[in-house]
Amino acid sequence: MTKSSHDIGPVFKRLLVYLKPLKAMFAMSIFGLVLYGVVDATFIAFMKPFIDNGFGGQVAELSSAAGAGVDALDSGGFSASNDVLMLAPFFVIGLFSLRGLANFTSTYGISFISASLIKSMRQQVFEHYLTLPVSYIDRENSGNLISRVTYDTEQIARASGSALITIVRDGVTVIGMLTLMFYYSWKLSLVIFIVGPLIGLIISIVSRRFRKVSKQIQSAMGDVTAATEQMIKGHKNVLAFGGQETEAERFAKVNENNRKRNMKLAVAQAISQPLIMVIGSFALAFILYAASFDSLKAELTAGTFATVLAAMLSMLQPIKSLTRVNAEFQRGIAACSTIFELLDVEPESDQGRHTVERAQGKLSFQDVSFGYQSQEKLALQGISFEVNPGQTVALVGRSGSGKSTIASLITRFYSGLSQGKITIDDIDINDYQLASLRSQVALVSQQVTLFNDSIANNIAYAYPGDVSREQIIHAAKLAHAMEFIEQLPEGLDTQVGENGVLLSGGQRQRIAIARAMLRDTPLLILDEATSALDTESEKAIQQGLDNLRQNRTSVVIAHRLSTIESADLILVIEQGEVVERGTHESLLALDGMYAKLYQMQFGS
Repeated sequence: MTKSSHDIGPVFKRLLVYLKPLKAMFAMSIFGLVLYGVVDATFIAFMKPFIDNGFGGQVAELSSAAGAGVDALDSGGFSASNDVLMLAPFFVIGLFSLRGLANFTSTYGISFISASLIKSMRQQVFEHYLTLPVSYIDRENSGNLISRVTYDTEQIARASGSALITIVRDGVTVIGMLTLMFYYSWKLSLVIFIVGPLIGLIISIVSRRFRKVSKQIQSAMGDVTAATEQMIKGHKNVLAFGGQETEAERFAKVNENNRKRNMKLAVAQAISQPLIMVIGSFALAFILYAASFDSLKAELTAGTFATVLAAMLSMLQPIKSLTRVNAEFQRGIAACSTIFELLDVEPESDQGRHTVERAQGKLSFQDVSFGYQSQEKLALQGISFEVNPGQTVALVGRSGSGKSTIASLITRFYSGLSQGKITIDDIDINDYQLASLRSQVALVSQQVTLFNDSIANNIAYAYPGDVSREQIIHAAKLAHAMEFIEQLPEGLDTQVGENGVLLSGGQRQRIAIARAMLRDTPLLILDEATSALDTESEKAIQQGLDNLRQNRTSVVIAHRLSTIESADLILVIEQGEVVERGTHESLLALDGMYAKLYQMQFGS
C-alpha cells in the first residue's frame, strides 16, 4: 500500500463506498447534527435582543417615563420590552424542543449507520479471509487476523458513531459562534485569526501522533488476542506441564506493551486539551481587554458585548470536545487504513477456466520442484510419479520430508512451482477453475477440524447440495462411526463442541472419514488418517478406508506401514526427494530405507 493510502483523504473516499446504500439516513443524520449546532448558535444570538430590547429597553423607557410623567406609564411605554420578555420563555422552550428532536434524529441515524457500516465491513473482511491463499494465513499472526474482525472494526464503529456526532455537531456550533462574533463585532473577533492557526497546528501535530500510536495499539491488541487464543487452545497442556506461570508471564508482557501504547495516546490527548484551552483563554482575555477601549465602547451595546462573550465561551467546550474526540477519530482512521490494507491483499489466483463435473482421477507429478516463500531451500525437488484412476500411491518418510507438501500442491493450497507441473486427467491443475479442482478431492488430514455443530452437520459439511439422513448414516457406518454415535444420548444430533473437543481423537477422525465418504470424490487424500486411532479402532475402520479407496485415486500419507501394504505404488520421501519407489514386496526386497522402517515397526 502506498504512503498516500494512509492519508485521511483516500481512507475517507473508500469509506464513503459503504455509506452509499445509507445515503438517505446519512443526509437525515447530518441535517439533525447541523440543526443542533444552529439551534445553539441561535440561542446565543437571541441574547442581544433579549438584553438590549428587554432589560436594556426597559431601563431606557423608565428614564423617558420619569421625564414625561405618570401618563407615560399608563400609555404602555413598557409594551415593547414586555413583549420581548413575555415571548422569551416560549422561544426558549421551542428552541430546546427543536434541539432535542435534532439530537434524537442525529444520534439514532448515526448509530444506525455505524452499526450497518461495521456489519458490512466485518462481513467483507471475513469473506475476504475465505479467499486468501493458505501461504498468507500461514505467515500472519492469528491474533492479528482475529483482531481485524473484532477490535479494528470496533474502532471504526466509534469513529463513525460518537466521534462523527461530536465532529459535525460541535463543528457546526463553532462555525455558528464564529459567525455570530464577526457579525456583531468583527473588531473584537479579529483575535481568532491569531489563535485559530495555533489551535489548528496543534490539532494537526497531535492527529499525526494519534494515528501513529493507534496503529501500534492495533498491533499490541493483536498480540493480546494471540496470547489468549494460544493459552485457551493449549489449556490442557498448560495445566499438564505446569505452564501457568510461563503463560501468565507471556501474557503480562503483551498486556504491559498494550498498556504503554494506550498511555502514549493518553499523554498526547492530556497535553493537547489543556494547551488548546490555554490558547482559547488568551482569546477570551483579549476580548475582555479590548472591550475597555473607548473606541469600541462607543460601538458596543450591552447585548452585543454579552453575545460576543457568550459565543466565545460557548466555543471553548466544543473545541475541547473536538480535541478529545480527535484521538478516537484518528484511531478509527488508523483502523480503516489497516483493514483496507488487508482487503487489498490479492485473493488466491484462479485463472483456470477448465471445469469438470467428475474427473476420471488420473494424477501425475512431472519433475515437480517447490519451495515455500519463507524458506530458501526447496521443500520438493524433482518429484515424478503417475497414478491411474482407482489406484493408490502411498508416501512414507520421516516427518518434514515433504509428504504433506505433495498433498497440499494437489489442491493448489500453495502455488508457484519452481519447475515441473501437476496434472489431473492430463490437464494442468492450474488450468482448472479452483472450485472445480477442489470439488474433485476429499481430504482427511492428521489434524481434524470439526465445527461447533451436530455430528450430522459435521459429516454433511462439504456435501454439495441437499443431503438425506440416510446418506449421512450410510457414510457413518462405512467409517465405523455409528458404533460410538449410537451410544451418545442424542446420536447424530449430539453437539461436538468447539473443534470436536467433546469427542476423542479417534472419534473425531472417524467423523472426518465419514465426511470424506459422503463427499464421494474421484481423488482422495489421507494424511495420517489413522494416526489418532488405537489398534482396535484402526482395524475397525481399515475396511472402511479400503471401501473408500475403491474406484478412487488415493494419495495416502502414513507412518504406520501396515496400512499401506496393498498400495499400488509406495514412494519413500527423504528431504524433498523420492529415494525409493515400488510396491511393498519390491521395497522389502530392495532392503533399503523402506525395509529399515518396516523392521523398526515390526521387529523383523
